[in-house]
Amino acid sequence: MTALHEAPDILSAEFAENPYPHYRIMRDEHPLIWHEGMQSYLISRYDDVEKAFRDPVFTSDNYDWQLEPVHGRTILQMNGREHATHRALVSSAFRGNELETKFLPVIERNSRELIDGLRDRNPVDLVEHFATRFPINVIVDMLGLPKSDHDKFHQWYTSIMAFLSNLTQDPDVMAEGMRTKEEFASYLIPIIRQRRQNPGDDLLSTLCAAEIDGEHMSDEEIKAFCSLLLTAGGETTDKAIASLMKNLLEHPDQLEAVRADRSLIGAAFAETLRFSPPVHMIMRQPSEDVELSGGVVPAGSTVTCLIGAAGRDEQHYANPETFDIFRDDLSTTKAFSAAADHLAFCLGRHFCVGAMLAKTEIEVGVDMLLDAMPTVRFADGAPAEAGVFTRAPTQLWIDRTPA
Repeated sequence: MTALHEAPDILSAEFAENPYPHYRIMRDEHPLIWHEGMQSYLISRYDDVEKAFRDPVFTSDNYDWQLEPVHGRTILQMNGREHATHRALVSSAFRGNELETKFLPVIERNSRELIDGLRDRNPVDLVEHFATRFPINVIVDMLGLPKSDHDKFHQWYTSIMAFLSNLTQDPDVMAEGMRTKEEFASYLIPIIRQRRQNPGDDLLSTLCAAEIDGEHMSDEEIKAFCSLLLTAGGETTDKAIASLMKNLLEHPDQLEAVRADRSLIGAAFAETLRFSPPVHMIMRQPSEDVELSGGVVPAGSTVTCLIGAAGRDEQHYANPETFDIFRDDLSTTKAFSAAADHLAFCLGRHFCVGAMLAKTEIEVGVDMLLDAMPTVRFADGAPAEAGVFTRAPTQLWIDRTPA
């Protein structure tokens, strides 16, 4: 069938302004696009992205050049037994009893402190004064690092995310990311060595002591994991909070349903991950030629999986352009496990190890925000989203004045 539209340019200003109409053209008419500027194939259909995440033919070898320059070698670059061992070394801290007893109080305390700082502000920008601060502050405190370093970590987080989002390869952004890598290592590795000698009741000490079959993480591996946690854990939760609150404010009936039944926060988070995910693209690299919708991708090529497009695939979801926390084709029960029926946390062996941490942060943060804001509306109309690699409102001005 002859295409009715040219293949969209993912780096164009029109795409950055609103990618969703372009995603539909991609799914319908150009499910496989070679993008010369990115040196990557773009895929946009749910089934193709799911295959790229689940099928063992797709590797994460792309992270060798995408992540390693700024993070060092992390579990995302590992495969086979090495990956399984290192994932097991870190995963216990992010689920079950460890998360509930040790880190839930940290999450609650940081949310409460930030919300206390909002009480005399009206209107207030929830992005600046809550969303961008909350997950980074939680991570710093989980690691047992000084509160006085919150701003320093926020600066490092911003620099690393700019490096990872640098699709046009701006040399200044790359240089700043490399400086941040050196600063972060100089700061953290001496602390890691101290924790090995004098462990405490914090995540950094847990990582230092973790052992499976006699294997421990090296100082460099712990540093790399903490760098990854800073960005992966910070960026997704930061943008998810902003997008979730925007989505609920644009749908007052659903906002009131969540306000009345806080168990629906998880459903609102899951639907936000489908409808307006924090991360819109993740890359993979096939180890052999692989057939996808629209053609064959050669072995060794970079494949950019467009999560933001796949989440609105009408072949997978009913009324995908509608935000609906009550939809019956998205399971809240499975949404934060490797059996998820959305793609925002990946799937398969690289499913996000921090998914339950993100869920806990969202549930605590949104619950406390709603308690603190019994009346809430946009202060100046619905905000625009921004970003291509990651995407969310850059500002979210809220008015709490009673109507």
